Amino acid sequence: MERGHFVITGTSKGIGEQLAALLLDLGHRVYGIARGASERLQSYGNYVHRTFDLNDITAIESLIEGIVNEVNINNSKIFCLINNAAMLEPLKPIDRCTATEIQQHLQISLAAPMVLTSSFIRYTQDMDIRRKIINITSGSGTYPAPGMSAYCTAKAGINMFTQCVGAEQANHARPVEIIAVDPGMVETGLQAAARGKDEQDFGMGKYFKQAYEAGQVQPVESLGRHLLKIIENEFSPGRLVHYADMEP
Repeated sequence: MERGHFVITGTSKGIGEQLAALLLDLGHRVYGIARGASERLQSYGNYVHRTFDLNDITAIESLIEGIVNEVNINNSKIFCLINNAAMLEPLKPIDRCTATEIQQHLQISLAAPMVLTSSFIRYTQDMDIRRKIINITSGSGTYPAPGMSAYCTAKAGINMFTQCVGAEQANHARPVEIIAVDPGMVETGLQAAARGKDEQDFGMGKYFKQAYEAGQVQPVESLGRHLLKIIENEFSPGRLVHYADMEP
């Protein structure tokens, strides 16, 4: 893969941390956005961390503007935004969800990626470089699940948002290659949290446990290598890419 610059949200753990490490090992420059820092990533000289709470969506534009202004695209082939950060909670029937819980979930899991995308496209539009946006989605954006209304709704929104922006970009001379990637079931903190919920509160918890016990949950390391191939390959703007669509 040609050298490039990557902005990744949610790099303190899970998919974001693993993908960032793989990119850093290949010599790319990574800008990580997360509330907490990763000791693993801090050891890389080509890693830049931005401590930021994505709940503060009104400050995202200036954050992205600052990062873009730091980027030197000389001898680089790609500038990529990866919207990975998301919330899982609240995991309970909607009538037990508070307004604050719903607002926070949608701010971080849907509104923040929308503003990040908007800002990234705006501030990179004059760059003569391949630009790509990857929105991490989920099968939950297609298949409804009881007790997961906020999460499913946010992921369905990510899917539709990706397709809409893809349609906007399709006729541009130098379109931004925006795609949504469904990684399947991955062993992250979100998965562990879902398995650990009381089944009386979250009936879907048993299905998460069954999938884990059946070996259907892939390690984050395997997904990271797969995502490298998805980054390298080109897709039409607005495409929804499933893990099974490509061999790693």
